[in-house]
Amino acid sequence: MTLALYNTLTRRVEPFTPLAAPPARVTLYTCGPTVWNYAHIGNFRTFLFEDLLRRYLAYSGYDVFHIMNLTDVDDRTIKAAAAAGKRLDEHTAPFVQAFFEDRDYLRIAPAHVYPRATQSVPAMVRLVERLLERGIAYKGDDGSIYFAIAKFPTYGRLSRLETRELKVGARVASDEYAKDDPRDFALWKKAEPIDEQVGAAWDAPFGRGRPGWHLECSAMSLEQIGKCCHAETLDIHAGGVDLIFPHHEDEIAQSEAATSKPFARFWVHGEFLNVRGTKMSKRFGNFLTARDLRDQGVDAAAVRLLFWQTHYRKALDFTDDALAAAGAGVKRLGEFYERLGRDGGRGTGDGDGGGAGGGGGRLADLAAKFEADFRAALDDDLNAPRACAALFEFVHNGNAALDGGAGGTAAARAVLDRAMSVLDILPSAKAADPALERWIGERLAARDKARKSKDFKEADRVRAELAAKGVEIEDTPSGTKWRLV
Repeated sequence: MTLALYNTLTRRVEPFTPLAAPPARVTLYTCGPTVWNYAHIGNFRTFLFEDLLRRYLAYSGYDVFHIMNLTDVDDRTIKAAAAAGKRLDEHTAPFVQAFFEDRDYLRIAPAHVYPRATQSVPAMVRLVERLLERGIAYKGDDGSIYFAIAKFPTYGRLSRLETRELKVGARVASDEYAKDDPRDFALWKKAEPIDEQVGAAWDAPFGRGRPGWHLECSAMSLEQIGKCCHAETLDIHAGGVDLIFPHHEDEIAQSEAATSKPFARFWVHGEFLNVRGTKMSKRFGNFLTARDLRDQGVDAAAVRLLFWQTHYRKALDFTDDALAAAGAGVKRLGEFYERLGRDGGRGTGDGDGGGAGGGGGRLADLAAKFEADFRAALDDDLNAPRACAALFEFVHNGNAALDGGAGGTAAARAVLDRAMSVLDILPSAKAADPALERWIGERLAARDKARKSKDFKEADRVRAELAAKGVEIEDTPSGTKWRLV
């Protein structure tokens, strides 16, 4: 089986085939944060599903070129900067830095490029000029530039909206500018006093102003895939379901009207993160940021596992209980992984190790089954819940095999390492320095000696001494294991 993805454009799960045969790169564009404020974990649910997609493409052997934009100029950033009495770049810079810190905390693999809207204005001006030359854009009475929806007959095919269904009050037509058709949307907005105040206005052949939000993503993605791959079509464009209309619909219209080529082969969208059944949103005041979780000491692995336990196309209700349960799962996984490492000197291949549990072959068979199930699950439209179920079945059965004396731990750990290159849900490492490790070894030896001489009071005292240093121990058939907690 090969990877298949649900394509919003066709409303079908389709086998993924890149536009160009390997070794050509697979191009992935994802809509990044609007840096007027901190991104909340509802935003990060989208960024994490995109991380899963990007990592699994790499796991499957594709050379991925990932572009994520940063929207650092739009209505919200301008209003927020003006309210704070700051220039636009001064206001957005801390939130850009915060996003990168939150990204690293949540273990999201960095995109290859992060184009910023304010640094890509020349590309936006060129795109507007192409649309003006083709007669699909026009200057309104107010001096702003608009896209003429009536001149793009396939408008609405992503969202499945007919143009006659568009309401003037919808976001696509919310800008109060003079235009030929109330459904038309702004490509370039004439500079207003507030734009000049915060430094959000640029000169252009068609008039001083600033780019519209939809134009920004089209221009940045086309510019980057042109530099990277001499292309004008993306393999995959991903984002949240809230962006399907009007944002992604408008991106398609602008890009395809300018290039006469499909803008993206696959459109992949993730569902909302809810709190008590309501979409998490700053507007609703029910949001939680990544830094809130970090400051509470929440392991990022637990957040990732919580998100993986619901399919990306289904809404996820975020609760403290669900997060705690995910944390417990991460702990079980970490203990199994450490156990494989500490027992790892006993063999690497099928049939090694021996023991009552069936030997290394038993563990190797379990690992092979897990890897096959893991791949089959993620090939099926990134079915992470099924992949996680296979993972914890492997943890359960693998522990039983180890209890029976199975070897083959190095091979099993290698399979887990490959899976973790995608899921990345091992607990955050708490490393012991060499001096502490030596001390732990000495105390375990003393405890073992006390147990053998049936001095259980001394053995308990040593256990308590270790616990006071954050060392948790477990007595197993193959010896005493320890971990930092």
